[in-house]
Amino acid sequence: MSDYIIRGMAADKQVRFFAANTKELVEKARQIHNTSPIATAALGRLMTGTAMMGSMCKNDSDIVTVQIKGDGPMGGLVVTSDAKARVKGYVYNKDVMLPPNAQGKLDVGGAIGNGVLTVIKDLGLKEPYSGQTNLITGEIAEDLTYYFASSEQIPTSVALGVLMNKENTVRQAGGFMIQMMPFASDEVITALEERLKDFTSVTSHLDKGETPEDMMAELFEGMDMTIEDKIPTEFYCNCSKERVSRAVVSVGKKELTDMIEEGKPIEVNCHFCNSHYTFSVEELKDAVVNPEKHKNLKVRMGGLSAYFIAMSPAQQENVIQRFSKGAVIK
Repeated sequence: MSDYIIRGMAADKQVRFFAANTKELVEKARQIHNTSPIATAALGRLMTGTAMMGSMCKNDSDIVTVQIKGDGPMGGLVVTSDAKARVKGYVYNKDVMLPPNAQGKLDVGGAIGNGVLTVIKDLGLKEPYSGQTNLITGEIAEDLTYYFASSEQIPTSVALGVLMNKENTVRQAGGFMIQMMPFASDEVITALEERLKDFTSVTSHLDKGETPEDMMAELFEGMDMTIEDKIPTEFYCNCSKERVSRAVVSVGKKELTDMIEEGKPIEVNCHFCNSHYTFSVEELKDAVVNPEKHKNLKVRMGGLSAYFIAMSPAQQENVIQRFSKGAVIK
C-alpha cells in the first residue's frame, strides 16, 4: 500500500502511537480543489491528523469531523474521516497566498489566523461528542496537541507536515501522534520529550526515503516498540446523487416550486470532492410530490441530530436558512 497508517505500543504499553504517510491522498485533494501551496499544506496537515483520529475509532460506522475557523484569509477548513481512515476535506479559500513566515516556511498559521478548532465524533450514540478549543498557533499540529490535552485529557505529541514541489505538487506528506497512557512513568515521559526535541520534521525524514515505521523506530529505540496494525488511508468521498437529493429536498417546498416554475435544471456541488449533480425539473417535481422518499433525511446542527420531517415549521425554516448559508447535511 502507498498511503497508510501504523499504530502500535511502546515502553511496556505506556505509550501508544500512530504514524502516517499521506502523500497520495494529499496530492489527490490538491488536484480536486486546485489549492494554493498554503491551502494544500493546511488541508494536508489536517487530513493527515484527522485520518489518524479516524483510525482510533472502534466501530466501522464511527465518523470524526474536525473543523477549523479562523480570522485569517484562508477562513477555515473542514475534514472528515471514517474509522477506516478514509478522509475528505476542503478549505474555505483555496487560493490564499502569503509570503513565507519567519522560518521561511509556508505561513499556514498566518493564513488561518486566530480562531477555534472543533472536533465532532459521531460514535452512534444518542448525541455526537463535540469538543472545542481555541487555536494556539494555527499551524494545526500544535492545535491538535492542545485539543487532546484540553478536551480529552490525553497528553499527546502531534507532528504533521506537507512538503511541496516548486510546480505546486505534493512532494511528501505525513505525520504522527504519540499518546501517553495514564500510568506512564516520569522516566518514559522525560525520555520521549528529549527525543522529540531532537527529531527533525516529518517531511525531512520522509524525503530521505524513511517510512512511518522508521520514524517510530528512531523515536522508540530501546523502548520495546510493537506495531500492532497497518491501515490503508485514502481520499474518499461517499457523496452520490441520492445523498445529494436529500439536501435538495431540505431547501423547502416553496423554493422547490419556484425552481420548477423556472423550468431549468439545477446543479448541486459537493464541497468535499467537487462532484457535480444535476437535477431535472421532473426530479424536482418528484421531490415535492413524494417527500416520503426522503423520510430518513437527518439534519445536524450545533452537534445535535434530528429528523427534518419531525421538526416544527419554525425549526424547518431555521434549518433551511442555515443550509442556504452553506451548512452541511448528512
